[in-house]
Amino acid sequence: MFKHICVPVDNSDHSNRAIDVAVELGRTSGARLTGIHVYAARLHDYRFKQMEYTLPEEYKDETELERQRKIHDSLIAMGLQLISESYLDVMAKKATEAGLDFEPKMIDGKHYKVLIEDCQASDYDLVVMGALGMGAVKDSQLGSVTERFVRRVARDTLIVRNTDALKDQQGAIVICLDGSPQSFNGLRLGIELSKALHRPLQAIAVYDPYLHYAMFNGIVGVLNEKASKIFRFKEQEQLHEEIIDTGLAKIYQSHLEIARKLAAEAGVELAITLLDGKCFEKILTFVRKEQPWLLILGRVGVHSEENEADLGSNTENILRLAPCNVLLTGGKFYPPLDVKAEEIISWTEEAEARMERVPPQVKGVARTALLRYAIEQGHTVVTNKVIDEAMAIFMPTRMAERMQILAEDVAVAQLRAESQAATAICSICGYTVKGPNPVVTCPVCKAGADKFQTISREAVEAIATQEGGIESEEALPGVQVKWSAEARDALREVTDAYLRRRAKARVEKYARSRKIPVITCQLALPMIEETVGREKLGAGWDTLLAKTKFEPAEVVAAAPAGDGPRFAWTEDATARLDRVPAGFMRDMTREEVERVASAKGVTTIDLAVCEEGIGHARETMNEVIAGYVSNKKPR
Repeated sequence: MFKHICVPVDNSDHSNRAIDVAVELGRTSGARLTGIHVYAARLHDYRFKQMEYTLPEEYKDETELERQRKIHDSLIAMGLQLISESYLDVMAKKATEAGLDFEPKMIDGKHYKVLIEDCQASDYDLVVMGALGMGAVKDSQLGSVTERFVRRVARDTLIVRNTDALKDQQGAIVICLDGSPQSFNGLRLGIELSKALHRPLQAIAVYDPYLHYAMFNGIVGVLNEKASKIFRFKEQEQLHEEIIDTGLAKIYQSHLEIARKLAAEAGVELAITLLDGKCFEKILTFVRKEQPWLLILGRVGVHSEENEADLGSNTENILRLAPCNVLLTGGKFYPPLDVKAEEIISWTEEAEARMERVPPQVKGVARTALLRYAIEQGHTVVTNKVIDEAMAIFMPTRMAERMQILAEDVAVAQLRAESQAATAICSICGYTVKGPNPVVTCPVCKAGADKFQTISREAVEAIATQEGGIESEEALPGVQVKWSAEARDALREVTDAYLRRRAKARVEKYARSRKIPVITCQLALPMIEETVGREKLGAGWDTLLAKTKFEPAEVVAAAPAGDGPRFAWTEDATARLDRVPAGFMRDMTREEVERVASAKGVTTIDLAVCEEGIGHARETMNEVIAGYVSNKKPR
């Protein structure tokens, strides 16, 4: 795993904990250890000379002044050397007790510059250093030496944040995946560390379906009428909601599935989770909840330019704010499937030309997804037809065709909205259908008609009226959104303008996707608080919260819809279900498995029943992707 580990030491709590972590890692692979302390004798000498003019008159005699200089130089040089040796003796003792080779280094100079130069000249494959040094105060997030070092050195670096050894005895290793070779190198390291340290392994991926909507809201008011028509806001928004967002989810899910296959081949069980929202924000929320021992992420992400030297923005935010240890990796690893695809698959000229029209920032993601699809389907040449087939999966229909019928869909949807008085929503998966009488079964999760809840426009508007009336606004050209007065007041409690736009975008997107006619406090408050955080809300938030009566989403989701049979799950079946990505995918799969069990007349779900239900769930998802657009088109 690691052959040579370096630890910069300064006798701070974080540095001393970094020594323990390095020794633990070194013991698992027999690595050599190097401890380095940088002292600033020259700086002290320079400062002494600056203060010479303040000495008493009796010390300003040339002979006496020269004698004082020699005494100072001798004391500083000897004193700093003794201090450095004492710091390094601590690490030497622990390395010897662990049976590891140890080399001490003491160097005079500017701290971060010396560390960078030494790292670049040495063969370290891991640097373990504290997040904070001796100069830390209560508001410190990241020490200046650590920050400057990680910005300039691409070597794998483990930043020790937790100084409590007892807490370090527990906690998983979490890997952040975005499809970049750096994140897959983090997966490789995570698998090795999980096996060596016997810690559970998890992987998370985050995609952001809300950014474009917040951006559109921000610029819609500054363009003139001609520019707005050229930009085609309405068509752009529907294109994103019905095509691109779904494709992004599937692409990021494919990264997690490949990670799980690689971990399984190495004999490690990997739990995977797909999240939606702002990348660093969702990762921090996940980390604060799960409290892992180590978070692994690439120095840069999938959207970074080739040979990017600095840290990626998400990485920097996470490094500053994460409450756990963080491992930054600058190495690259390409999953065998992707390597094989690059080696054996060629492209026609037409397909290559088509890829050239893809925006540079997403070209890498698109190419990887296409290659994976091609090799899974047994293709050796990527043609336009193969691209179309892949897009039919990752983006439920071809964009060109979709753009041609967008205007028609919007017009018909408007007519239907005017003629229908209610919307039925599936309580299991959230699928919506116009009219109070839903279809017999939900096309997404196969739930029966009894699982649909009818939401009438009059009922929602009655609630909104109680909250102070309704205000209608045009979120995008041609897209009307209604907010109750109190819900709008809640939005105004967000003090940060950017976060307010983001919260507004998320609430409106959710309401429109669920065909909810009016945004009330019941809908808005939980989503605003989750998006923004309680600390960014004004003083009136608690008052609004107290006035609004609603059940938390977790309780609503968990509440049984009827008096149906309760099922007992065997340990094998539970373990198999836990391998399904947490969130919507797992909930839908559980429903499908229990539906299979009910059809078989059994009350105990074993591994065989679970596998059968998972097969049904997989078929359901394929049907959803294939029939998504047809469900949206008017009949």
